[in-house]
Amino acid sequence: MTTIATVAPESMAAIGSQPSLKRSSRTRLLPPDAQRARTLTATDQALIAQAIHCLERHYLVKQNVLTSPEATRDYLKLRLAGLAYEVFSVLFLDNRHRVIVYEELFRGTLDGASVHPREVVRRVIETNAAAVIFAHNHPSGVAEPSQSDLRLTQRLTDALALLDVRVLDHIIIGDSAGVSFAERGLL
Repeated sequence: MTTIATVAPESMAAIGSQPSLKRSSRTRLLPPDAQRARTLTATDQALIAQAIHCLERHYLVKQNVLTSPEATRDYLKLRLAGLAYEVFSVLFLDNRHRVIVYEELFRGTLDGASVHPREVVRRVIETNAAAVIFAHNHPSGVAEPSQSDLRLTQRLTDALALLDVRVLDHIIIGDSAGVSFAERGLL
């Protein structure tokens, strides 16, 4: 019987052996902590890790363009849904909207995360991004944007506009659905 546990090492070995894919990691996560690991069983964690790996292989490693808020939301749901604390992350994109890297920049508490625009700008410059997609989760499960979310998005958009970097979307992940600012016309 084939399981994720037996397939994952083979998949990782195959990916590592392809010369075009021996680049630095395209994902930078905050360090793992006990809360993140406690919410899922080991089997569920392995399944989610395999799903993320498949999506990264499709969207990130091949550098496909993220063509819709729905595809982006699906990827971000796997990364952010179900956390007991708020995480603010950024997808850094090149001028063709191919993913350069996904990074979790800030970790907060149950009801918020402190986001520092200067740190976002610094990472945009370091990654040489032409566009970004912001994302964060709402541990409450309700994905509706707050006034604070709207203000933060505007501050970040204004700061990045000075560098000619476009903010394509800000996606909030809740329990069952994600909300796209772009789809709602909030950008």
